[in-house]
Amino acid sequence: MTVWLRGDHLVRHRGPLARQPDERVLLVEAESFARKLPYHPQKLTLVFAAMRRFRDELREAGRTVDYRRVDTFAEGLAAHFEAHPDDRLVTTEPQADGARERIESLVSAAGGEVAFVPDERFLCSAEQFDEWASDGRYRHEDFYRFMRRETGYLMHGGDPVGGEWNYDDQNRETPPDDWEPADPPSFDYDDIVHETAAWVEETFAGGYEDPPYGGDWADPEPFRWPVTRRQAVQALDHFVTLRLADFGPYQDAMRGEEWAMSHSVLSTSLNLGLLLPEEVIQRAIEAYEDGEAPLNSVEGFVRQVLGWREFMRQVYRREMPDLVRANQLGADEPLPELYWTGDTDMACLSDVVDGVRERGYSHHIERLMILANFGLVYGVEPAQLNRWFHAGYVDAFHWVTTPNVVEMGLYGAGVFATKPYAASANYVDKMSDYCSGCPYYKTKTTGEGACPFNALYWDFLDRNEDSLRSNHRMGLMYSHVDNKDDEEWAKIRDRANEIRNLAEQGSCELPLVFAATHLVARELRRAEAATPRPAERPHQRGE
Repeated sequence: MTVWLRGDHLVRHRGPLARQPDERVLLVEAESFARKLPYHPQKLTLVFAAMRRFRDELREAGRTVDYRRVDTFAEGLAAHFEAHPDDRLVTTEPQADGARERIESLVSAAGGEVAFVPDERFLCSAEQFDEWASDGRYRHEDFYRFMRRETGYLMHGGDPVGGEWNYDDQNRETPPDDWEPADPPSFDYDDIVHETAAWVEETFAGGYEDPPYGGDWADPEPFRWPVTRRQAVQALDHFVTLRLADFGPYQDAMRGEEWAMSHSVLSTSLNLGLLLPEEVIQRAIEAYEDGEAPLNSVEGFVRQVLGWREFMRQVYRREMPDLVRANQLGADEPLPELYWTGDTDMACLSDVVDGVRERGYSHHIERLMILANFGLVYGVEPAQLNRWFHAGYVDAFHWVTTPNVVEMGLYGAGVFATKPYAASANYVDKMSDYCSGCPYYKTKTTGEGACPFNALYWDFLDRNEDSLRSNHRMGLMYSHVDNKDDEEWAKIRDRANEIRNLAEQGSCELPLVFAATHLVARELRRAEAATPRPAERPHQRGE
């Protein structure tokens, strides 16, 4: 028997590797798989370097490892069974829809057999979730409380520690102007990582011409992601020690100069199996119990890992393949080129897209309320934005992006999202410092220099009225819709069409004369934003 480990299942002390301690290990590095999408070079470097380092660590520990660098998985499996004709593979149950059937077909075609074992990168089993969801309803808050009770995390008997299930009212604050988060962790890499990065750059350089994909990614920043178990543990220690305390109150805030804020940036390690969810949860809870981090920060982090991550995985499992094609609002606009280029004068959108281009990452509120929000109000076809997220993010896998982008971000299916998370510039202004340095006017909906978010927001409500007005969570929004007269609606529609025309031409840039005129004003606003002022009030999440 041979243990076949795939690139996102690098778990050493769980799963098939732990259950078969003396068996041969197979890892297949298939180049064609890396060409399925125009993946970010940092994502490819991460996965391939982690696989190669994992191989070497296993060999150093005395394991026999067959590492096959091939063009396709079929080629790698054929070579394996040619060398070991009577062998049988055991591997982890895959998350991607249809992947089990594809694996079985590939192995069978190569003349072998394969058995599957549960994926132990998660805490909730399929059986647990199916029993919980037996009424067919998905409500994340109910699931999160269910998992708290099942695991005992942050529980005191049958009650939540602190008396509350969540501390959202404490976790939507604006950081004071003099607040500075700890820098994200960085690591010293060996030659394997540097060689892998150079190989990725050489092998996968060049544009991607098949629509709907864009061109090259920007020259990335230096690689900084954990590729070994040791580095992942260091990243966990760094977060808990230096960043967790501030994570809670500022987790929804955005700053142009702080790409990571106080977020954990542990998602790559969790999704590759270098860290397990229970160890990061327990480490955070220990920090609370030792008085090193407040309850609101720890609960907010536990909610992300124990609640949202597990919830996304199970919704994906149950709702595919329909979910990936879902488009209940009938959005049909092509993905604007600016998602690939960052070519827009919108300060928020330009900065977040540039961050993805440079490092394959942005934190969760930037993903939802900048990137997905723009796609939602613009009317992007959900599948196209989903493919972009899947290709661009270092921590993205299909089971991650599909429910987050198609459902939560673009309200594509209505299987768990109770409303679309559409927002205007008002939300961006409350939660970030972008508007102070942007040439667009956050308070204008139409006319010269009006923020594109505003006209697109109202246009979104207008064109989807038949689908959304009856939603009880949309009542306040449609009360404002009713206050606008025909003349104002004509201007809004004209402005929304103008924005789409600009985007179709490759940007959302201001006319040259207007941009030049307001360059000085933008710099003045930036200077004003840098001037110390009293800490702003806590505020509610804009909806």
